[in-house]
Amino acid sequence: MLKISSSSSLHVPSICGAPVNFILSFLNPSSRKVSNFTRLALLHSTTLFPNSRNFQFPTFKRVSTMMGRPHSCSRVVTASYSAASGPGGSSGGDREILVQHLLVKEDDQKLLLDLQKRTAEGEDLSDLAVEYSMCPSKEDGGMLGWVRKGQMVPEFEEAAFGAPLNKVVKCKTKFGWHLLQVLSEREESVLEHIQPNEFHVRLQDPSFLEEAQLIDVREPEEVAQASVPGFQVLPLRQFGVWGPEITTKFDPQKDTYVLCHHGMRSLQVAKWLQTQGFRKVFNMAGGIHEYAVKVDPSIPTY
Repeated sequence: MLKISSSSSLHVPSICGAPVNFILSFLNPSSRKVSNFTRLALLHSTTLFPNSRNFQFPTFKRVSTMMGRPHSCSRVVTASYSAASGPGGSSGGDREILVQHLLVKEDDQKLLLDLQKRTAEGEDLSDLAVEYSMCPSKEDGGMLGWVRKGQMVPEFEEAAFGAPLNKVVKCKTKFGWHLLQVLSEREESVLEHIQPNEFHVRLQDPSFLEEAQLIDVREPEEVAQASVPGFQVLPLRQFGVWGPEITTKFDPQKDTYVLCHHGMRSLQVAKWLQTQGFRKVFNMAGGIHEYAVKVDPSIPTY
């Protein structure tokens, strides 16, 4: 069992034969600061590193601080894509793309040309990645999962967001030569903070619990002290149990609300749910503590 301390420094063993820091280094430098939760997810979630091609690469870009509270809901993640043409000829705005790739050394031109030829002749890029790629993602057929602009290094991002669907293209980064393929695209997911008062208003609607899904990530002993009706408890310490099944137990197309004690753990889970394809996720600002103070004083504070 991995013990997570309050320190921001965490020793991380290897995954797929390479250290997690190698995987993190492939990200945009401004996106590399990760939480202990994200590192725990990288180490223990078979959803993040499964033995299938449903690999979902986690979002490491930090959520910007909410400036003021002019509205009851404040958008945390917004579209920041350019209007350049992307896969399928559509614009880059509000888009995420599903990408697989393989990586070879910069000086291995002979292998690069051979792999290009083989993909042009119809061989599957994922099969070639398993055999030849230097990237730890080779264990999952080179699958990097759903990504959006700002997550990857600039050269890779430019090539990926400019590539036609299913066409294998090459690009060079500081890591070497990549052959990449965009398999699909979708609208970017949205993460919002919701204030307790607004959530309470929505909760009064009889149809709300049928149309939305509510997740409480606190531990059982916390829920025993204070709870809000309608939430399904998924303790964060048990992430390794429920994480791999999240998309089968919950509908990614439904509005999803996440709750914890003060809104910090729930924010981490909300960001992770985005990487799993959840289209609209709400984080309860201030958690159940704020809800008890501002909305329902009958709920004990702790």
